[in-house]
Amino acid sequence: MILNTGSRTDIPACYGDWFYNRIKEGYVLTRNPYYPTQVTKYILRPEVVDMIVFCTKNPFPMLERLSLLSAFDMFWFVTITPYGQEIEPHVPPGELVIDYFKQLSEQIGKKRLSWRYDPVFITDRYPVDYHIEQFCQMARALSGYTEQCVVSFLDLYEKTLRNFNKARSVTKDEQEKIIAAFSEIAVEYKLQIHLCCENPKLIRKNVDADGCMSKAVLEKALGCKLLVPQKKTARKECDCLLGADIGAYNTCGHGCLYCYANYNSEIVAKNQKLHNPASPLLIGELSKNDVIKQAEQKSWKNGQMDFFDLL
Repeated sequence: MILNTGSRTDIPACYGDWFYNRIKEGYVLTRNPYYPTQVTKYILRPEVVDMIVFCTKNPFPMLERLSLLSAFDMFWFVTITPYGQEIEPHVPPGELVIDYFKQLSEQIGKKRLSWRYDPVFITDRYPVDYHIEQFCQMARALSGYTEQCVVSFLDLYEKTLRNFNKARSVTKDEQEKIIAAFSEIAVEYKLQIHLCCENPKLIRKNVDADGCMSKAVLEKALGCKLLVPQKKTARKECDCLLGADIGAYNTCGHGCLYCYANYNSEIVAKNQKLHNPASPLLIGELSKNDVIKQAEQKSWKNGQMDFFDLL
C-alpha cells in the first residue's frame, strides 16, 4: 500500500516530531474528515507500507532525522512557487526551499523527488511572463536534483475564493502560452512535466496529464511493479493514488491564501493548540465515542521492473 501524508496538511513542515513518534510507535490513527468518530488505524511497517509519500513546502524540519525512515521507501513532492508573503505568509523564501530540496535530493535520490510549481494563478503582480521567468530560474537551480515537475492552475473552489477573492482563473490562451514556454524550459533542464487535472490539449512530448502521483510515477521510483487494487478514484480525471491519507484538514500552518485544505484560520489555530506530538492522532486525543477500524494493508509490490521500464 501507499501511505499518503500530504493531501490535507503539511506534515514535514508542521508536524515532523509527531510523525517520527508515529514511526517509533509503529502505527498511526486518522479520523475520517466527514465522520469524525470513525478512526482508521494504519500499521507503519515496511512489510505493508510500500512507500510513504510526502508533500511539503518546507522539508527542512525532517531532514536531519531522515535516516530514521531508512527502512521505508519514500517519494517527496516539494512545492516551490514564486509568490510573496502576502500570498504564502509562513512559507520560507524560495531560495531556502531550493537549498532544502537539494539536500533532500542528495539523501533520497532525484528519482524519488518531484518539484511542484503549483498552483499557477494570474494577478497584476504575477502575470504570465513573470511565471515563465521564475519557472526558468527555478528549473535551472534544480537541474540535476530532480527529473520531474508538477504544474497545475488554480481551481477556484468556493472556499478558495473566500480567502483569496483577488484570484481569477487562468484563461485557455494563458495556459497554452505558459505550458508552451514551460515545456521548452523543461527540455533544456531534462524535466518531465506532469499536469495535475488539466486540459489534455496541453499535452506535449515532455508534458503529460497522466497524474503526478500515479501508479507509473511511483513504480519508476520504486523500481518494481505495483498490483494496485481497483478502487474509485478521488477525481474521475485523476489516476493518482490519493487514498490512505493520515493528515487532517484545517491544520497547516503556512496560511496560503489559495489553500483548499485550510478554509478557516480560527479553526486552524484551535486545531494547532489541540496537537499533541505524543498522540496517535494528529489532532487531539481519542474519545469514548470513537470507533477504531484497522485498515486493510498489504504490499502491492510485484517483483522488479525490467531495466527498460526505468529509462
